[in-house]
Amino acid sequence: MELTLEPVTRDNWRAVADIAPRDDQRRFVPALAARYLLLGIYGDTWHNLGAFEGDTAVGHVMWGVDDEDGSCWIGGLVVDRAHQGRGVGRRVVELLLEQLREQAGVVRMSYLPDNTASRTLFASLGFVDTDEWDDDERIMELLS
Repeated sequence: MELTLEPVTRDNWRAVADIAPRDDQRRFVPALAARYLLLGIYGDTWHNLGAFEGDTAVGHVMWGVDDEDGSCWIGGLVVDRAHQGRGVGRRVVELLLEQLREQAGVVRMSYLPDNTASRTLFASLGFVDTDEWDDDERIMELLS
């Protein structure tokens, strides 16, 4: 599987916006990646990236920088239901970490406590629980 992470542009935004998780994952992420795209467009924190296998959009991830401490945050990871179970989510995070490690000493993410798939994925990539919370989500971090 050859994946690339690309900025969301006028040419690819529709394909990224249509990325949809499985129905059982919708308590953790929105029904479509379009909601995350709007957070990146109309907010001042998040940057959107589409995950592509060739010309096909297979996922979305967003990242941002904490103004207070300069740490980078990963958010809005969604893999299209048709492309799950093949390691796409893991590869998306690996590719993003390659980019973020050049910018920050600490990379963080947060997850709902019952989202064991997310916790397991990030723990397998070296993230550790911090015992801190962001609203109702636990925070994990990866130190460089």
